[in-house]
Amino acid sequence: MPAFARDPGTAAYYDQRAAEYDEWYESLGRFSARSRPGWADEVDDLCRFVHALPPVRTLDVGCGSGFLTRHLQGYVVALDQSPSMVSLAQRRLPNGVAMRGDALDLPFADRSFDRVFTGHFYGHLPPGERTTFLAEARRVANELVVVDTALQDGHPNEQQQERILNDGSRHHVFKRFLTADQLADEIGGQPVLTGDWFVAAVCSR
Repeated sequence: MPAFARDPGTAAYYDQRAAEYDEWYESLGRFSARSRPGWADEVDDLCRFVHALPPVRTLDVGCGSGFLTRHLQGYVVALDQSPSMVSLAQRRLPNGVAMRGDALDLPFADRSFDRVFTGHFYGHLPPGERTTFLAEARRVANELVVVDTALQDGHPNEQQQERILNDGSRHHVFKRFLTADQLADEIGGQPVLTGDWFVAAVCSR
């Protein structure tokens, strides 16, 4: 099973993708021709869900461009391994901090945060990295909120995807698709968002 969080090729891909990352959410560029019924409405619903989370001290792991991070209320620290992603996220966090860091070895003391949030990161992790990430998340916060991509009928639950960037370069990334119940079961929590495109679960201790 390939690595994700500590794979150099994956890190290079996301750093290269940073400037066009939001095109996936906004159905622009290569995503404009995709048939995704209800997608735009679910993106709006997802942003409202994130915004409605109670304002606490939150660590967003794998923050990417900060597309979802900017909707978190309260003090936010956004963490990503990509310098380009961190730069984009910081612009969207006037009252927070974006920084580079290792999601599998979080550079924070125990219980430094009230919540760990992560969007579209957990579903890329192979088994060993999932176990490590969950242990780290539980170490630094009492609550974990995970947003990821929904499993659709007739779709494989995991695959090695080929990703093509706007410059034509090709990359390969491991990706899983989950039901809300499956996600909740894996993190030991409860489903809180069930859609055709996005799911979310929360675990509180």
